[in-house]
Amino acid sequence: MKIAYLAPELPALSATFVYNEIFQLEALGVQVVPFSVHTPSSKVNEPRVEALAKRTFYLYAQSKLNVLKDNLLCLLKSPVCYLKTLMMVGRDMWQVGLFSRIGLGLVYRFFFAASLARQLQANGCDHLHVHFAHIPTDIAMYASSLSAVPFSVTAHANDIYERGWLLNEKVERSAFFATISEFNKHYLEDKGVDASKMCIVRCGVEPNLFSKRTAVLEHKKTRIGAIGRLVEKKGFDTLIKAVAILKAQGETIELQLAGDGPLFQQLQALALSLDLSPQDITFMGAIAHAEVASFIKSLDAFVLPCKQDEQGDVDGIPVVLMEAMLSGVPVVSTKLSGIPELVVHKETGLLVSPDSEDQLAETILMLINSPVLKNQMIECAVSKVKRDFSLEHNASKLKDMFNRVINHIV
Repeated sequence: MKIAYLAPELPALSATFVYNEIFQLEALGVQVVPFSVHTPSSKVNEPRVEALAKRTFYLYAQSKLNVLKDNLLCLLKSPVCYLKTLMMVGRDMWQVGLFSRIGLGLVYRFFFAASLARQLQANGCDHLHVHFAHIPTDIAMYASSLSAVPFSVTAHANDIYERGWLLNEKVERSAFFATISEFNKHYLEDKGVDASKMCIVRCGVEPNLFSKRTAVLEHKKTRIGAIGRLVEKKGFDTLIKAVAILKAQGETIELQLAGDGPLFQQLQALALSLDLSPQDITFMGAIAHAEVASFIKSLDAFVLPCKQDEQGDVDGIPVVLMEAMLSGVPVVSTKLSGIPELVVHKETGLLVSPDSEDQLAETILMLINSPVLKNQMIECAVSKVKRDFSLEHNASKLKDMFNRVINHIV
């Protein structure tokens, strides 16, 4: 079984769940041929990830001359198939707006799809699987049409909420259309897509990499923290405001925020305006992937108050919540998207409404003052992740689905 994998940026820090899935499939005996739309802007300094990067084919890094040659070769080799796919592009453009940005983007991506199609055939790939249902799936479905290699999709969050163009067509043309949460599946069903093609495949974690901590923490202050890209949908502004509320109430608490992003200076300015000192909040910047586990285990609680941003983008089910839960660190997050499927309120963690710093502060305080509840949630959280969000379990499910497509098993 030789499976091509396509993602927006592989292997980037933002695509940890994709390359971990690839490694797990390879451990299960699947031969994976990796492709990426873009060359990653952030690299991961880990030997096996660096090795993956060296064998990844970067579509948009190809010269325009090579892309033109690939299109000519596709046309000469199978003119009927090429013209049929070009007509598909035309129908899709009409659907999204002939001269809209998305419509013109489809033409651009069609040309690169020819390069992917040639690579699929040259490598003898049996199937193409793509993460994210926006740009990578545009390329994948045209490459599939040009190469006769079937494709499937894993959809996540903003690729269906904010950038969900041609969803009905993508589901219809795919061999199967997976998504990471029941919430997403219901959302797509409400959009009228073919439910028979859809299934749930979670983004999983490796339990062995995030074992439950045994050491007892002895902090002078309650240490809460989070890690993530400093963007609006993570809700870090709400978290900073909640810390300011707790400080004003006389609570001895400190926040450690790991990550970088466009809101770094804005969040620092917010903390300063709320009279939070460096002793109250530490902006750690980006930390190495190898340091994530130890950072999480140093916390008394992990707090990720996700919310919808101005463009409508939201998180799906953040993998870092799973990592914190496996580490034996109690978590607080929000009632948003698929998060409640992982963080079950007062069972595996605590949930608050998005954008509510008062409720968040109150909930953090309840966690601090409820050691019995905290310990019960930790035990349930570890079991929940191991049962439903195991990387091996979900990769095995994907492998079985690939096998069924390749062998035409209904």
